[in-house]
Amino acid sequence: MTSAQPGPPDARRAEILAWALYDWANSAYSTLSITILVAYLQLVVLPGTPGKVVWAWGISCSMLVAALLSPVLGALADANQSKRRWLAGTALPGAAAAMLLACVPPEHPAPIVTLFVVMALLFELSFGFYNGFLPELADEKTMNRVSGWGFALGYLGGGTALGVVMLLMVFGPRLGVPETVTQLRIGIFIMGLWWGVFTLPTVWFLQDRGSRPQQPLPWRRATGAALREVGHTLKNLRRYKVLCLFLLGFLFFNDGIQTVISQASTLAIEALAFKPEDLTLLILVIQFVALPGALGVSWLADRLGQKSTLLICLAIWIGLVVAAYFVQTKTQFWILGILLALVLGGTQSVSRAIMGMMTPAGRTAEFFGFFNFSGKATSFLGTFVFGLILSLGGGARQAVLSLLVFFLIGGILVLFINVAKGRQEALGQGSSTA
Repeated sequence: MTSAQPGPPDARRAEILAWALYDWANSAYSTLSITILVAYLQLVVLPGTPGKVVWAWGISCSMLVAALLSPVLGALADANQSKRRWLAGTALPGAAAAMLLACVPPEHPAPIVTLFVVMALLFELSFGFYNGFLPELADEKTMNRVSGWGFALGYLGGGTALGVVMLLMVFGPRLGVPETVTQLRIGIFIMGLWWGVFTLPTVWFLQDRGSRPQQPLPWRRATGAALREVGHTLKNLRRYKVLCLFLLGFLFFNDGIQTVISQASTLAIEALAFKPEDLTLLILVIQFVALPGALGVSWLADRLGQKSTLLICLAIWIGLVVAAYFVQTKTQFWILGILLALVLGGTQSVSRAIMGMMTPAGRTAEFFGFFNFSGKATSFLGTFVFGLILSLGGGARQAVLSLLVFFLIGGILVLFINVAKGRQEALGQGSSTA
């Protein structure tokens, strides 16, 4: 792991704030896509089963492609010390795709679905470069707090963006926007605008650490160097056995988390007749409950340890998935949503902190590219299976219950990791055969 580099405290705090601000920016996509965009696709553009399947498989496709590209692009960013440029080159076009999607009339589903998949892909890719800055900004003592503050600011930003759109839906008629379809399209445009505008301070203030080559490598040479670095990493993964085991466990439980996040709206719409405004209000509440939840889990990780805290979170996730199968009323769904919020950001935050603890120095973007790969290598599988069950006539309840296996396998693998040993391996203090 790369320790935080020395520098003026005020500059360091400003850069950490700029880094965390990307969580504020991209959380508008996270919240508005699972409320406004999902309703737009499933109720307006492609009503019925086609919309549900396109939603699930579109996310599945974007995650699969992101899984394949993240390690190579991460190594490429390390080769030229260009994480900031890659972050800008994924986040800003993704935001533009969202705004363009809102401008396409709903009578043209093909370009809408294409833009949806492109936007989702760029959103996923941006996280490898963004997360790669964490070990450069925080040290062992501050890793949990910095990671937790990023997620907390993200929930605050996502909730604020959602609140703006909710006000639009409530006061739309007074503002001259009475049609629900128009309100949804404006909400999607706000999603892209928010993501793009608040990404600008991040890419302006963040700086790549490490020695930059005197002349940037040409694209072909840089790509070749990146592929060799990835190959070298794969050959030497035996030096980071704990990290590998953690990435394998993360691969499974994160698949469950991502599928729950993206597909819970389908369960709410299908089984409980949630309307767009119902979903918006629920996700708004979840955002603001998740904020203290992320900070609380970070606090707990400092006291109980990262591994124990992560296992507690995964046990709660297992209980939530089982309970979702039996939910019958909107009130029960609301209760599940609030409980989910308490562990949502915390699970991801403590996972990111564990990854940062076990990341070798000087290879942060590459290893966080593999973190992205591990997070997405099977994430397409959860949403694909979810969509497959729906396409075969099954209900959203059965589709949600199928996610239980991902949390169980992930939790079992986490039981066997030793964070302290993984830290030693990253620092090169373990034996070469460790």
